[in-house]
Amino acid sequence: MTPKLLVTPEGKSFYIKDISKDFHCQFGLIKAKDLKKKDGSIIKTNTKKELTLFTPFFIDTYKKIKRAPQIITRKDAAMIIAETGINKDSKVVDAGAGSGALAILLANICKEVTTYEIRKDFIKIVKKNKELLHLKNLTIKNKDLYKGIDEKNIDLITLDLPEPWKAIEKAKKALKPGGFLVNYSPTIPQVMDFVNKINKDKHLIHIKTIELIQREWEIEDRKVRPKTTQTVHTGFLSFVRKI
Repeated sequence: MTPKLLVTPEGKSFYIKDISKDFHCQFGLIKAKDLKKKDGSIIKTNTKKELTLFTPFFIDTYKKIKRAPQIITRKDAAMIIAETGINKDSKVVDAGAGSGALAILLANICKEVTTYEIRKDFIKIVKKNKELLHLKNLTIKNKDLYKGIDEKNIDLITLDLPEPWKAIEKAKKALKPGGFLVNYSPTIPQVMDFVNKINKDKHLIHIKTIELIQREWEIEDRKVRPKTTQTVHTGFLSFVRKI
């Protein structure tokens, strides 16, 4: 049965997996029969609170994925997509999978995504998240990417590994000419060791290393200011291209 989303005029949303049952929230009770109405319907709770009903978009369901390790954030994933230009024809390899957050976002727009992960407990989480999003083009491998990459002629390889420099040779062999290698690391020493090794390889070009700072603002009439609590630094992205 297709999930539904209820949204208040203030923007608060409720993701409802099982629409065969009555739904209870802080605004009261919503009858199961009302959850079967068409998208765009205005639903009233028993306390007369009005909410809008519609089918969740991909991103609404993505927000419900289970997390274990720290994930690559959407702002960083968006930059990877924008800088490499991957699309519906692209083949991608990702490592390590972690909770599968990046692999899932990539699989939503790419032809094929294969994600590598050595921890079986993380693999279980990725599988559940894959099922939640119904992604048939995402392959999960319980393998060590440092030891090799099975796939060839790849458009993009993304790394979120403790020692990414150990994966460079394997990645170079798997990438097609012109393909991209993108490394995500939380600390500068990791970035230094990765980029310094890239710079010694005549077949790889270090395009740039960046960090993305996202600052949200509170806007209420003329009271406008940055939010007090912010998630600012997440990690460093290094973009490399095979020539």
